[in-house]
Amino acid sequence: MTASRIDIDTIRRLPKAVLHDHLDGGLRSTTLVELADAVGHTLPTTDPDELAAWYYEAANSGDLVRYIATFEHTLAVMQTREGLLRTAEEYVLDLAEDGVVYGEVRYAPELLVNGGLALAEVVETVQEGLAAGMAKAAAQGTPVRVGTLLCGMRMFDRVREAADLAVAFRDAGVVGFDIAGAEDGFPPADHLAAFEHLRVENVPFTIHAGEAHGLPSIHQALQVCGAQRIGHGVRITEDIVDGKLGRVAGWVRDRRIALEMCPTSNLQTGAATSIADHPITHLRDLGFRVTLNTDNRLVSGTTMTREMSLLVDEAGWTLDDLRTVTVNSLKSAFIPFDERAALIRDVVLPGYEL
Repeated sequence: MTASRIDIDTIRRLPKAVLHDHLDGGLRSTTLVELADAVGHTLPTTDPDELAAWYYEAANSGDLVRYIATFEHTLAVMQTREGLLRTAEEYVLDLAEDGVVYGEVRYAPELLVNGGLALAEVVETVQEGLAAGMAKAAAQGTPVRVGTLLCGMRMFDRVREAADLAVAFRDAGVVGFDIAGAEDGFPPADHLAAFEHLRVENVPFTIHAGEAHGLPSIHQALQVCGAQRIGHGVRITEDIVDGKLGRVAGWVRDRRIALEMCPTSNLQTGAATSIADHPITHLRDLGFRVTLNTDNRLVSGTTMTREMSLLVDEAGWTLDDLRTVTVNSLKSAFIPFDERAALIRDVVLPGYEL
């Protein structure tokens, strides 16, 4: 099937997988308005449509720091048990509606304790909400498996605590770990003790790298910290000249290290210039294990259906390309091999037989 023959309704029905998606960046605008009213938080506007537009416009600054600052409002309404339960449940239902069959949701527990919840209570509450969402999605005939990645904020001093939480909850829905926040000036090796602890405890982790900071951040994430995947990684292209791969790029490609690429988000933060020229297509052609992701659905005004459609319309992607990135995501998911293989064999591949 050629790119021109894939319409939006077809793409919406395709089974999808997302590895890089932030819970606090994906609230429904209506939910944000209602929860803000309940906790007395002031928003830029109380009209849900206007609020969604405000987020999209604010995120289009080309500045990662300003992009991250838009999370002030979503975090403000996620400090209570009620807010966490609702946002987690709706997160799953929104993925299911978008055709996602496997998702990994990430968030930083340390950012959700201002309402008095302990770190462990935050994780327990989010897991309860996710479980409720998965049960409802299955009952509606759109089952989706969602695993959790706990994040430490790289510019603060609680990363090891977050890593300890990932270990503690690894049999209760938490499938891995990440560090998030401003990259520049906060190298991943600052938290080497946390990553060494995770390796000893056999907890997989990804690291945001190669977005706001260049190739050295990717090298450090992999060779110093031991990341199994790279969040974003768009600046791996700095190690590719005329199709020839440098040592870091070659390591990433040859060892099938997944790159969690987020085209719309990368345009907003200035890490890419257009969908047509986004590195995901070039890296796909060079044989990298690229995956397609949303990053923050409210902030970026996007869905997996939209991300796929943009690549089809503006970068010439085909049905085969969409199937490949979906399979790539599942191959690199932080769940057991037999579960990944079953999703590929029984759900994804049959879903692409149009």
